[in-house]
Amino acid sequence: MARTVATNTPVGREELLEFLRPRHQAILMTTRKDGRPQASPNTCGVDTEGRIVISTYPERAKVANIRRDPRVSVCVLSDTFGGAWVQVDGVAEVIDPPDSVEPLVEYFRVISGEHPDWDEYRQAMRDQGKSLIRVTIERWGPVATGGFPARLA
Repeated sequence: MARTVATNTPVGREELLEFLRPRHQAILMTTRKDGRPQASPNTCGVDTEGRIVISTYPERAKVANIRRDPRVSVCVLSDTFGGAWVQVDGVAEVIDPPDSVEPLVEYFRVISGEHPDWDEYRQAMRDQGKSLIRVTIERWGPVATGGFPARLA
């Protein structure tokens, strides 16, 4: 049986955004008070300005961490384990209600398309007190896949 060879494919910003847009599973990495990393799985999208967007609640640890230190990393994964992935580094901002409602509409659209009742969705976001994390991408690694080093394949 042939061994899968690991790959690392450098990409430009437009190729990165093309890679990110259909992928909605990510691990957001923030920094705790003690300097250690805090990782949380999230559903993410890419907004029309090319920023990674994540819906959250204002009392989450990741939000407190971002408010203290906005430098974050996001590992965006493929739908299947072992699929291609990329790490993106950037600066995050938290948008709280009521200012978060319209950005949350865009978040929904870029992930799921049109909602059957936008008024209902907006009210649900207000009722839940949802916030939005927006990550401005500063740098990224290559798009990678796992596997063996080429010398062992």
